[in-house]
Amino acid sequence: MKTSFENIVDVTAIGGQNPTNIHELLTLASKENLRPSVDDTDKVLFLGIDFQNDFMENGGLAVPNSYRDVENVTRFIYDNMERITTIAVSIDTHEPQQIFHPSWWVDKNGSHPDPLTIITAEDVENGKWTPVEHYDESRQYVHNLKKLGKKQLCIWPYHCLQGTNGAALESQFSNMIHFHSIARKSKIQKIVKGLDPMSEMYGIIKAEFDRSDYCNHEFLRSLKGYDKIIVAGEAKSHCVLESVKQILEHFATNKEITSRIYLLEDCMSPITGFEESTNEEFKQLQEQYGINIVTSKSFSLV
Repeated sequence: MKTSFENIVDVTAIGGQNPTNIHELLTLASKENLRPSVDDTDKVLFLGIDFQNDFMENGGLAVPNSYRDVENVTRFIYDNMERITTIAVSIDTHEPQQIFHPSWWVDKNGSHPDPLTIITAEDVENGKWTPVEHYDESRQYVHNLKKLGKKQLCIWPYHCLQGTNGAALESQFSNMIHFHSIARKSKIQKIVKGLDPMSEMYGIIKAEFDRSDYCNHEFLRSLKGYDKIIVAGEAKSHCVLESVKQILEHFATNKEITSRIYLLEDCMSPITGFEESTNEEFKQLQEQYGINIVTSKSFSLV
């Protein structure tokens, strides 16, 4: 590599304003003369889940240790620039009026719920919480979460609002993946999720409950073409966990594919309070599907 890591990523700027001129950066990338990704013999996908400003430590829905995760993951991509074939990233994208934001609900006094409030089907039935609109659909949603054994409805702080800085990719992560895109002549796959006002969408494949039963079949089909699928992102306890679970459930009978999945555990962190349950769920997935849990420093693509 002609360009140093430090010329791509300023670790002191993680979570903040980008001091890098993106035109100058991508001009450097175009001069690397690396092998085009289309010529890779071993096909490697890097999947970055929601590396966005609002999930950084100073963001609207802050994930502890996310700055460290970004430093680790950008170093991993840099060290494996010539081995990562494709980079895909998910971009959580919302509006203020969505079922998991405070504005959707009021109590008997007309007050909106605080962030991290759990709203159950029973809460809606007994009038503890009432939606300000779409009563029947909202009631159906929380009942279906209970019926399907999904996470209960959690009210999150306003985050990743479409068009705001909080919804943007974290700047130094963005520098690295766009550098890779130009240097390896590989188009980034950008997966926008979470715009349905009537459902949470932690995973990148489908919403928690969707009356139209949407599923990202195109992305699932593409996974068959990779020899290794490397996953990192925020938050480990929610969007990373649910994305991985959805992929594994789809390929449940095909361990040849599920065993190709590698989780970079030092490039993802859980939301506070979910540490133990998250680790236990990933352990169960590892035992059931044969996924690989590694660190960015110990795992080599050579």
